[in-house]
Amino acid sequence: MSDKNKAPSLLGIIGGLGPMSGIYFCEMLTSHTYAKKDSDHLNFILSSRADTPDRSSFILGASKDDPTPRMRAEAKRLEAAGAELLVIPCNTAHYFYSKIAEAVDIPILNIIEETAGLCASESVKRVGVLATEGTAASHAYEDVFSRYKIAVEPLSPTEQSFLTETIFERIKAGRKPDIKRFTELCRALNSRGCQRVILGCTELSLIKKEHPLPSFVIDSLEVLCISALKICKKTPTGFDDGLMAHFYAEKGI
Repeated sequence: MSDKNKAPSLLGIIGGLGPMSGIYFCEMLTSHTYAKKDSDHLNFILSSRADTPDRSSFILGASKDDPTPRMRAEAKRLEAAGAELLVIPCNTAHYFYSKIAEAVDIPILNIIEETAGLCASESVKRVGVLATEGTAASHAYEDVFSRYKIAVEPLSPTEQSFLTETIFERIKAGRKPDIKRFTELCRALNSRGCQRVILGCTELSLIKKEHPLPSFVIDSLEVLCISALKICKKTPTGFDDGLMAHFYAEKGI
């Protein structure tokens, strides 16, 4: 964009990582925008390449099928279609963030950076992150949060195994997750000193969509959504009080 003060008029979404998360992000953008008419909503394009190689498998060395070329190509395609800002509604994909960003001349919002900024604004010192094994192994959250002087509480192998099963064998497979055990995990992290527990996998955002979770749980997908609305100069509505307060505090209201 030539005018840096001009709000992006078209958002590009690199989706399909997994497919339901990308679709839910689009729904979230629409349902959380204050609008009196169609044109009050944000213009966006969704690229949902479900055949993108699995990010966690590549990070963990279980697959040699690198997802980077596919994600770079989709970023370029969205830019060519007129997108002025990109988002990637997948935490694990942010292991490849720099290589994707290098492929385009438009900014890409970083879901982990935005979530860290929210936690820092609330003076949070320790968080729990519920994420894929790929995200955990990449230390993506630790690397970003350490710059904000926020510690990330490690999960036990049993806790991580449960999360992996919940993400890949339950949510991605269209099966109901064990909500009771998931909530117990959130509370266990809170009892270990985590002031906030972050849904650091956008598949887990689908749990929050359907089930009430403790108030200390932060959905990284919601953070990405409100950040995109802010940059595109749309008015958010209906988010949790803490997220709305963060939005208005940043705007100086």
